[in-house]
Amino acid sequence: MRLPAFKSVARYLPILDWGRHYGIGPLTNDMVAAVIVTIMLIPQSLAYALLAGLPAEMGLYASILPLVAYAIFGTSRALAVGPVAVVSLMTAAAVGNLALQGTAEYAAAAIALAFLSGLFLILLGVFRLGFLANFLSHPVIAGFITASGIIIATSQLKHILGIPASGHTLLTLLGSIMGNLGQINIWTAIIGIGATAFLFWVRKGLKPKLLKAGLPPRLAEVLAKAGPVAAVVVTTFVTWALGLGNRGVAIVGEVPQGLPPLTFPSFDADLWTSLIGSAVLISIIGFVESVSVAQTLAAKKRQRIVPDQELIGLGASNIAASVSGGYPVTGGFARSVVNFDAGAETPAAGAFTAIGIAVAAMALTPLLFFLPKATLAATIIVAVLSLVDFSILRTTWGYSKADFAAVAATILLTLGYGVEIGVSAGVAISVALYLYRTSRPHIAEVGVVPGTEHFRNIHRHAVETDPAILTIRVDENLYFANARFLEDYLYDRVVGDEAVKHVILMCSAVNEIDTSALESLEAVNHRLGDMGLKLHLSEVKGPVMDRLKKTHFLLDLTGDVYISQYQAFRDLSRVREKAAEAKDAPA
Repeated sequence: MRLPAFKSVARYLPILDWGRHYGIGPLTNDMVAAVIVTIMLIPQSLAYALLAGLPAEMGLYASILPLVAYAIFGTSRALAVGPVAVVSLMTAAAVGNLALQGTAEYAAAAIALAFLSGLFLILLGVFRLGFLANFLSHPVIAGFITASGIIIATSQLKHILGIPASGHTLLTLLGSIMGNLGQINIWTAIIGIGATAFLFWVRKGLKPKLLKAGLPPRLAEVLAKAGPVAAVVVTTFVTWALGLGNRGVAIVGEVPQGLPPLTFPSFDADLWTSLIGSAVLISIIGFVESVSVAQTLAAKKRQRIVPDQELIGLGASNIAASVSGGYPVTGGFARSVVNFDAGAETPAAGAFTAIGIAVAAMALTPLLFFLPKATLAATIIVAVLSLVDFSILRTTWGYSKADFAAVAATILLTLGYGVEIGVSAGVAISVALYLYRTSRPHIAEVGVVPGTEHFRNIHRHAVETDPAILTIRVDENLYFANARFLEDYLYDRVVGDEAVKHVILMCSAVNEIDTSALESLEAVNHRLGDMGLKLHLSEVKGPVMDRLKKTHFLLDLTGDVYISQYQAFRDLSRVREKAAEAKDAPA
């Protein structure tokens, strides 16, 4: 009796599964991976908080308890949760409409946004509604992330150059930046451009040089990932030593020292109403990005994740962020890959990373006072430009013009009207494309391949047909959006063809017939009957047949239901031949 109960609890607490087999080997690998990810995550957390328009410490806070929560509730062995660029940008867009940056109301709105996002994700997970994220197609996601990467990189140019600029779209940002180029701070520009160039070089060129110098691969990996930390240390020291804070170089300033405070999200109804739409969009985008990374990494070790439980894991992480002074989080691509490559074996690596971030929050924050914001901006630019991928346009153009239109529209709308409009349009476009494609399903007239029992398209294969028997194969579920299309196709095909006596609807690809489609089939059955034709069905799947048996459709059907298309074709051909013989026989 205890085993089923344990499995039921373990379904929501994956830690009870992998934790039972945790030993010194996984512990060592997880701790090494945690060290590498911690080094990478400290500057990223500070930078993404800057991107979200929040105090730097909120980035650190969002990288502590959320990682622990995911270690308890998540199913991926390598996913690293925390602040990410796209979600940070969406947070800034959502909260920026409600309060001014730097105010207590702004931070409180971000905390409430994390709570709402977490609540929404948990509800989706509990009710197993993860499939809803499938309505956002991969091409649309790729287009949105590419456009977001461009906006994010452009938004950070003001910090690189030390000029004022504002805007949430590409055109407004560029216009604001161009209008203030005369105010460039030379010291800020030197730090920003220098840090950006250094980080690009570190990203591509440092590790090969270290390996060539004879360093072990693991050490070379750690040192390469420590590039942003080196940039932070050097530029902070230079800013302090030269007193650049007094020369117009924007610095982080005082960062509170210590562990995250216990916070409670606001339960103001007006605030929730203003944020709920953004919370839903952030949740969907975050989940799609996170689960894609998790599934890719799991496949490399022949592991699997549970998408619905991932919703609960990410939801718990966002709730944890909201009660510890953080803002919305999700699984990050770059740090998850680093975590995987560094040898992480269990979600405990995330918990160890949280400990590292906590130590940094307690001991290192006083050292960040003179950290230039230009260095953090350089960290963001280098990170997000790797997300920009225009090859998706070329790929979709060659493969599917509809997908190309969806990608192009998502990119243009995101660049022109902002991330919320862009992702909303992406969802709408994805759904519209699905409805368009399935509303005009592929319908083939088929015949039997000689010497076999297989049926193929008469326009693609040399097949045998019977002029009195019309077999139509529908390669799609039948539902309200395509029911009339099938109805019109059948009428157009049989009208004027006096030889046709039987119409067989081959249902091998039909997994669902909804009420609207059933009504269309009933209309087709009656109208064909009025024309003197019989309607038959073949290869109807069990679940579809079970539902049809609950109606009068099968009782009113003018023809028969056959278990196979070959049987239908053979039997009806024999019936026709016998009828012809009887007609030709002498009286």
